[in-house]
Amino acid sequence: MRINEYGAEIVKELNQTLALIAEEEASILADHILRASKVFVAGAGRSGLMIRAFAMRMMQMGIEVYVVGETVTPNLGKEDLFIIGSGSGETRSLVPMAEKAKSLGGTVAIITISPESTIGKMTDIIVRLPGSTKEQSGNGYKTIQPSGNGYKSIQPMGALFEQTLLVFCDAVVLKLMESRQLDSATMYGRHANLE
Repeated sequence: MRINEYGAEIVKELNQTLALIAEEEASILADHILRASKVFVAGAGRSGLMIRAFAMRMMQMGIEVYVVGETVTPNLGKEDLFIIGSGSGETRSLVPMAEKAKSLGGTVAIITISPESTIGKMTDIIVRLPGSTKEQSGNGYKTIQPSGNGYKSIQPMGALFEQTLLVFCDAVVLKLMESRQLDSATMYGRHANLE
């Protein structure tokens, strides 16, 4: 297969997964972001990179947002929202963060394939995304849909989840921009300028 054919297959897979995301779950997350005093985000590996990209866009909208683990991250309070991006919902470094945020009275959200996971069971908000599990299933990785049904992804490991996470977060950004009546030109005013 040629590279552009692989790319077309990836786009096809993304179209399938994005169509399965529950609008109600996405709207609940967006509403909580708008109401939160501060927003905190965390993820590990490639999922962590996607959630950091989400934080960057929220910052550019003027939302007070922090990446957990950075030296300038303040304390979490009862009016704050903690968003975790984790396909498995079992990432060892993220479980104690979710527990701590809950004990501090913050609202905890997870964007995940696995709502019944350890983190999923303790969160206030769950957004289910279809995506590939890390266990290889035959010729490709089994993709889990919110219904529990599956199909095979041509992509390795958790790539489909990670891509879906990024596109989903960008769609949430567009919804937040609409709610706040922002455009890209306005957001450029908060773009990094020390580069």
